[in-house]
Amino acid sequence: MRNALNALVDTVKDPEAQAKFENEMDSFFALFRRYLTDKASGTTLDWDKIKSPSESEVVSYDSLKSETADNLSKLAVLKLNGGLGTSMGCVGPKSVIEVRDGNTFLDLSVRQIEHLNRKYDSDVPLLLMNSFNTDADTAKIIKKYQGHRIRVRTFNQSRFPRIFKDSLLPVPESFDDELDGWYPPGHGDLYEALISSGELDSLLAQGREILFVSNGDNLGATVDTKILDHMIETGAEYLMELTDKTRADVKGGTLINYDGQVRLLEIAQVPKEHVEDFKSIKIIQVLQHQQLVDQLEGR
Repeated sequence: MRNALNALVDTVKDPEAQAKFENEMDSFFALFRRYLTDKASGTTLDWDKIKSPSESEVVSYDSLKSETADNLSKLAVLKLNGGLGTSMGCVGPKSVIEVRDGNTFLDLSVRQIEHLNRKYDSDVPLLLMNSFNTDADTAKIIKKYQGHRIRVRTFNQSRFPRIFKDSLLPVPESFDDELDGWYPPGHGDLYEALISSGELDSLLAQGREILFVSNGDNLGATVDTKILDHMIETGAEYLMELTDKTRADVKGGTLINYDGQVRLLEIAQVPKEHVEDFKSIKIIQVLQHQQLVDQLEGR
């Protein structure tokens, strides 16, 4: 695999593009090697070690102090914008699907932040983490927000090669091969992409210490200054929203305490014999909502 990735890197002629692509292939190889190591070791989750988060690890929203606008100058909002709308029968980025009165997911997200900026006379920026599938279309679409009370910036997540099941070698033979030979790694690439794109340094230079992250189609993920204030006051590096789990939430991820550490548990990680336990609202009582608040200084 390492030799095949080196050969891919050698197909890039521009030195700057080659250096960037080489970093991406290094990240991919680290991920690939970790996958092989975990598979070989047969490491599985020990269900008996799973415990519910303690009261100190889950803070009730009702206990937070009254909201203020004091810390909005330290905040940036990021929407994950790498997915296509093909599963919903649409062409192009999922975020540009019309959802209400001719407005798209992205339109409504922009309006939410514009309202915030007007209400508090703030300048909270919006970042979009695109993929190679959505970047070109998004660049055209966001032009319509020029002149609005919002700064919209974009950057790309990595482009990783698909691999053949039998040989475990990359599908593409060249940097310029067809896009169906590649895949976007998704939200797991967020921190790496923030760093490699220069966006992390840019945000910190602006004094933006806190990043609110959610999916591009999650319109319920809006800025809450009470949560922002709580994060800054406590110095927490990472916050995730949880709610009580209901019978409609049997497949959603949850927060657990495992070997003394707080971890996110998804259904794909659960041993087959405990899947029904995972779905149970008596055993697993909280649901995570795929939105998080992150302390950038800790990255």
